[in-house]
Amino acid sequence: MFSLPVAALAQAASGDLLEELGAAESAAEADRIEKAIYLEWSKSGSAAMDLLLKRGRDALEVNETASAIEHLTALTDHAPQFAEGWHALALAYYQAEMFGPAMDALEHVLAENPQHFGALRGVAAIHEQLGNEALAYDAYTRVLELRPFDEEVTGALERLAGQVQGIEI
Repeated sequence: MFSLPVAALAQAASGDLLEELGAAESAAEADRIEKAIYLEWSKSGSAAMDLLLKRGRDALEVNETASAIEHLTALTDHAPQFAEGWHALALAYYQAEMFGPAMDALEHVLAENPQHFGALRGVAAIHEQLGNEALAYDAYTRVLELRPFDEEVTGALERLAGQVQGIEI
C-alpha cells in the first residue's frame, strides 16, 4: 500500500476553499475557487501517482477509455486513499457506461472526501440515469449546497422536482 500524506494535507487545505466556495457571490468567483479546490485535490504527493493520474485524464480527453481505466486502476491500486484517483476512475467507468463500477469508485471518493462535489454530482447523474429520481434529487441538492452557481445541477433539480416532490393541487 502507498502512503500519501501530502494528499491528506491537500484535502485538509481545501477546507477553507470549500467554505469560500459555499459563500461565493458570483459564478466567476465560484469557478475560480473550484479550480483551486481541484488543484489541491489533485496533489497526490507522489510523482509516479501524479503521472498515472495525468495519463488517465489524458486518455479520457481523447476517449481512450480502456487505457484510462488501466492507468487509473493502477493509481487506485497503489494509492487507495487518494480520492482524486478514484474520482478520475469513476469518470472513466462512467464514460464506458459501466455504472456499477463507476458508483463503486464514487463511494471510495466520498469515503475519503465526503465533500467532493464532483463525486456527489456523479452519484446524482448515475441515479438519475437509472431512474432513481429521489436519490438523484438528494445528491444534486447536496452538490448545490457545496457548489453554488451550477446551472446544470439547478436544471436537474427543477427537472426532478415534480417527480420527487409531487405536484401541488
